[in-house]
Amino acid sequence: MAVTKVVIALGGNALEEKGLPATAESQLQVVKKTTEYLAELSVRGYELAIAHGNGPQVGRILLATEAAANITPAMPFDVCGAMSQGYIGYHIQQGLKLALQKRGKNTPVVSLVTQVVVDKNDPAFQKPTKPIGPFYTEEEAKKLEAEKGYTVKEDSGRGWRRVVASPVPKKIVELSAIKELFDTTIVITVGGGGIPVIEKEDGSLEGVAAVIDKDLAAERLAEDINADVLMILTEVEKVSINFNKPDQKNLDTLTVAQAEQYIQEGHFAPGSMLPKVQAAVSFAKANPGKKAIITSLYKAVEALEGTAGTVITL
Repeated sequence: MAVTKVVIALGGNALEEKGLPATAESQLQVVKKTTEYLAELSVRGYELAIAHGNGPQVGRILLATEAAANITPAMPFDVCGAMSQGYIGYHIQQGLKLALQKRGKNTPVVSLVTQVVVDKNDPAFQKPTKPIGPFYTEEEAKKLEAEKGYTVKEDSGRGWRRVVASPVPKKIVELSAIKELFDTTIVITVGGGGIPVIEKEDGSLEGVAAVIDKDLAAERLAEDINADVLMILTEVEKVSINFNKPDQKNLDTLTVAQAEQYIQEGHFAPGSMLPKVQAAVSFAKANPGKKAIITSLYKAVEALEGTAGTVITL
């Protein structure tokens, strides 16, 4: 019997919970709840690779290094991204291993520090859009803009945040290692979208200050490992049009053509639902007969069984 290979992209709510302090201890507490759902998928026979975001975490790491610059040199942005991959992956490893053990399963779980090649001429570097770090009031954000030269934007009605470039992922550097591990191990990879690097003329790699969207990186991964399903987990059970309006409509299914039409009509917020739908469309286009699913973490099992979420196909 063929095994279903699933790439899962975890949203921010899988790592943080509103009302809890933004501490490592709180994140581990939330992650332990998250990994119960992931473990349930594993024991049902799905082969998993896990991607995750890092917007708040990498922002806080950067703020901390900048605040301590008079004591120890501040870390460059790409190094902060690597640090976030390490500590988020460590928490997922701990939580998922425990959840699997409770279910009598001893599958190895490993985090892979992952680099992702981007184009140094990507237009995203001239137009930053990716939110990182905590939410600010407009007054606080404008002060940071003036004092530190940050680019700040209002984020989907939730407050103001710093934004950085979000270039398109071109190639996963550690892909061969991921493929080697996949059949026997749950791999946590392309964390935060991967550490963005550019290829230099001498063949070396150089980190750049950017955050790759984790949904687009997960889609790149799903294509490259020939996954059967790309599953993007977020706060809502289904994709909607006319979101938060009286005529909001939740969607059970979407064709690529319908999704592209809704994107053109502006139904999906940049930095929120838009990259999720774009990633799903890319996967469905590149893989006729396969599907992408967008749903909430809490409906992951039901969505793979066909009773929840929004399914996107060609």
